[in-house]
Amino acid sequence: MAVSGTDWSEYRAPTLDDLEALASHALANLPEPFRSLAADVTCSVAEYAEDDVLEGFGMESPFELMGLFHGIGLTEDGAVPQTGQMPNTVFLYRRAILDYWAEHDDNTLGEIVTHVLIHELGHHFGFSDEDMEAIEAAADGEE
Repeated sequence: MAVSGTDWSEYRAPTLDDLEALASHALANLPEPFRSLAADVTCSVAEYAEDDVLEGFGMESPFELMGLFHGIGLTEDGAVPQTGQMPNTVFLYRRAILDYWAEHDDNTLGEIVTHVLIHELGHHFGFSDEDMEAIEAAADGEE
């Protein structure tokens, strides 16, 4: 990217709405049957994770958490919502995602948002972090 002569005055960091649009696009492009199985999952974008969430994971910096699944997964009786049960939600944390994006120039912002979203949806489908790390390693040929 040429820096010299570029008018940077019009450039802005992607907003919460921009990240929400990227996440909506990723959700809409999930292959079946995953798209249907995730149809009731909501996606919310915030600047950072709440302090109590970070404390629950033993994290000191809000930049450590890019996404979070909150709810009851399909393998935990989440397929049939109970009265008063809040919808399953994937939270994406804008500042942590942008920080990661700035430090890893081998991925587009859309790829990172999609990756985080799919990782968090994995919890909706009943996968643990370890399960998803093994799946990602296998997909990357790191078995």
